[in-house]
Amino acid sequence: MDRTAFVLANTRPHLVPLVPEVVLRGADDVIALWEATEEDSPPFWAFPWAGGQALARYVLDHPEVVTGRRVLDLAAGSGLVAIAARLAGAADVTANDVDALSTAAIAVNADLNGVAVTVEGGDLLGGAPDGYDVVLAGDVFYDRGMAERVLPFLRAAADRGAAVLVGDPQRAHLPHAEFTVLASYAVPVHGALESAEVKRTTVLRPK
Repeated sequence: MDRTAFVLANTRPHLVPLVPEVVLRGADDVIALWEATEEDSPPFWAFPWAGGQALARYVLDHPEVVTGRRVLDLAAGSGLVAIAARLAGAADVTANDVDALSTAAIAVNADLNGVAVTVEGGDLLGGAPDGYDVVLAGDVFYDRGMAERVLPFLRAAADRGAAVLVGDPQRAHLPHAEFTVLASYAVPVHGALESAEVKRTTVLRPK
């Protein structure tokens, strides 16, 4: 499959509701696109999740978090947070996702917004979070297995001196006691996937 061609054929540009500074290619019918991918997981790259929207909004409103710094957008999905970090003045941004369609979408969306983002596929959670001044993670506590793997990675990044920020829309597996809330947003979301039209979403940092 030509993944870039698949992304372009099944999406069109949309403004991000909470982050209108960014345009992302997204699906008009996410459920139909999910069926077309023939994958078990939804196409995380085809729409802006609440955690990513809140985190992108926070970064753009607080550019000092990333300006001049090396940034990792972990589990990047569409690349929204990576793009926002670049627009806010980050010196270098790496967007990582395990989904090959996601990495294709990130490259397409970065080009659409006129920013340079390094796209890295594969699973980073088994390694050391070295080489980054800032680690951004939007909506990564969506299931127990992911939560158990991502939390040690984020802790290790913070222990190495990186600024770590998480965007989370009240997912069941967020370990609240591990984090301090920095900001809260009412984020428009995809009703067919979230069973809601708006999700209260927080931006947090490790304690």
